[in-house]
Amino acid sequence: MHLRRVLEQRHAMASLSPISALQLLLVFFICFRHLPNTFVAAKSKVHIVYMGERQHSDPSVVEDSHHRMLADLLGSKEAVAGSILYSYKHGFSGFAAWLTDSQAEMIADYPGVVDVIPNSLMKPQTTHSWDYLGLSYSQGAPNLLSESNMGDGTTIGVIDSGIWPESESFNDEGLGPIPSHWKGTCEPGTNFTSANCNRKLIGARWFIKGLLAALGGPYNATAHSDYLSARDFSGHGSHCSSIAAGSLLKNLSYKGLASGTARGGAPRARLAMYKICWNTLDGLCSTVDMLQAIDQAIYDGVNVLSISISWILPYFYDAGERDTIAIGAFHAVARGITVVCAAGNGGPRPNTLGNTAPWILTVGASTIDRSYPTAITLGNNRTIVGQGLYTGQEVGFAPLVSLQEAGVYGVLASLCTYLPTNDTLMAGKVVLCFASTSGSTQNTSLNASSVVKAAGGLGVIVARNPSHVSLCDDFPCIEVDFNIGIQILTYIRASRSPMVKLSPTKTLVGKPLTGKVAYLSGRGPGPWTPAILKPDVVAPGINILAATIPSDSPLYNGYTFKSGTSMATPHVAGIAALLKALHPDWSPAAIKSALITTASTTDEFGDPILAVGEPNNPATPFDYGGGIVNPNQAADPGLIYDMGLTDYVNYLCSMGYNNSAISKLTEKPSVCPSKRPSILNINYPAITIPNLRTSVTATRTVTNVGPVNAVYNASIECPHGVKVAVRPRVLAFNSTTKKLSFKVTLSSTRKTIGYYYFGSLSWIDGKHVVRIPISVKTEIIPSYVDSA
Repeated sequence: MHLRRVLEQRHAMASLSPISALQLLLVFFICFRHLPNTFVAAKSKVHIVYMGERQHSDPSVVEDSHHRMLADLLGSKEAVAGSILYSYKHGFSGFAAWLTDSQAEMIADYPGVVDVIPNSLMKPQTTHSWDYLGLSYSQGAPNLLSESNMGDGTTIGVIDSGIWPESESFNDEGLGPIPSHWKGTCEPGTNFTSANCNRKLIGARWFIKGLLAALGGPYNATAHSDYLSARDFSGHGSHCSSIAAGSLLKNLSYKGLASGTARGGAPRARLAMYKICWNTLDGLCSTVDMLQAIDQAIYDGVNVLSISISWILPYFYDAGERDTIAIGAFHAVARGITVVCAAGNGGPRPNTLGNTAPWILTVGASTIDRSYPTAITLGNNRTIVGQGLYTGQEVGFAPLVSLQEAGVYGVLASLCTYLPTNDTLMAGKVVLCFASTSGSTQNTSLNASSVVKAAGGLGVIVARNPSHVSLCDDFPCIEVDFNIGIQILTYIRASRSPMVKLSPTKTLVGKPLTGKVAYLSGRGPGPWTPAILKPDVVAPGINILAATIPSDSPLYNGYTFKSGTSMATPHVAGIAALLKALHPDWSPAAIKSALITTASTTDEFGDPILAVGEPNNPATPFDYGGGIVNPNQAADPGLIYDMGLTDYVNYLCSMGYNNSAISKLTEKPSVCPSKRPSILNINYPAITIPNLRTSVTATRTVTNVGPVNAVYNASIECPHGVKVAVRPRVLAFNSTTKKLSFKVTLSSTRKTIGYYYFGSLSWIDGKHVVRIPISVKTEIIPSYVDSA
């Protein structure tokens, strides 16, 4: 049985903003129909020959075994040199090579081969946030930041689009020598030498062979405004890196907005960049290069991996079956490396998240308690508050127009994407337009402002689904939600001479704002393994001010705002580094458990956290997993739901993976029980029942990491229509009892098919509240009564 039947399937697209199905299809045809003829006609394609765990500790011996296997297949050692791209030899075993379809089928049957995976393409996902999370930088502040010495002694590896080493976020002031265990290096390339690294940026590598194979020819980096080196071309990698571990920078702002101290979550942690994404077709990354980057990061010695990348086509049938992120992450986690991945930007619809393997820490995006209100005053003296980042002069009362209402164009003229260029109807006026419900609202706003500005307009009001403010540089571009847009349109229709005034943007922090699950954040349940709750947590990912490249636009002092689960992921990676520094003996699963069981499900006023959508509703575990991360509580969780290799093997057994394949994967004798284990008994810090018919029982084990002598009592919040019983209801720990197991029995009281309903199980000792979410869907066969 191939690995593809086991590892979590289907990643949701997570570029900076969601893209429409039509755009996905266009990208598909561009990638696979309009590549050079040499690629289309070629009989050979690059495949990953995945062989599981290494069979020898010496990487050179592992690499030799790959060459011997390939030489046996191809008939000569000379043929190997022209075929092989990479040898994966540090964290796991395998290689990438040019193979015909028949050769791929043949080598799949070789002893030791777990799976043969074709090369495919993926995309990147695209200050005050740390104060919002309770990690304030102030002298004597008792929090995780100070207790962990800001992550000193840890290294965060970022797999992304590269890094801009000259950014002030990557200065090494105050840092000590590079850790002695570090094996990484700074690879030279275009506009990048070893001198670009320092005691903050201690590693920089780049991988492009897989992309070149997919493109079928050379990559002209100069023509694509890119660099054949670890240098960043888009700002995405630099932005993520500075969020995770950027150095302290005081008095930073964006033109006076969002002022404060900018820093990463773990400002004393070291950074290593692994560039695998390149500036072609809006940024593509190869799965072949992804595996090589993870393999190299394992060898180099990172403690945390931050990956804001996912599949280019989330619904492409082969994507989940060939999940190289999950494969690489499995081996990284087995070596104690916490792997943090983006949930994707496919929300708010359900089943739109990716990176769902249970060993991955999957992160959704939330807003924070900061906004950028921009006043819109209509001619009837009604003031509406939108969102913007406009710092110019006030636009006094000016004519307000919707081109559809002007009667010259059809209904499409109301859409921002169909504004006519250089139209005299927009000159000297403020234009109202509506963004499509699909596609990139960020790009829609930018493009609309560009068109209106070129036509001599004075500003643009964009009505769209709520997500983030638009960066329309030096031009009044204000975003409102659809309902407000309809109200403005109603005013235009009712007025003979509609007028509007646009005021400069202000910054509002704290009351009455609260964090919410972002509109774009990918939602659960996971479509392929719904019994594993995803996402795990959410973290700030909307309007995050961080480092970028000098050519990024808009830009202010080397910093800009970006939004997406890409930005949420390095927030959690930074927190994971702090937890690892404070608790060096914690496993990746322990870190994940601490984050999930202590996450916030209510805001600072005690109200349920909302999920931004149509309309806003109280968030559920499918929106936020355990909740919004609470780093200070995670530092002292009381109990943890730990997992190790045995637990992951049980998960693989529950998914139907056979003993032979598991043994190859782990390089340990693995025997699945004769009766397939229940996935409900995997020691995950959540209980999810996608098909409750009568009653089921799930077993969990908790480890005490708090006071030695502790007594915890169970507190149950039952999902609607479900009875929940816990045995035992009291857990008593002492110096000899550090782990205890309990059983949770769930019984349906419903007689018809139901929806998912949610509850929780908490263990409470007077100080700690160790909470896991419960999600249950009843699947009772309905009765049909003959009504004749």
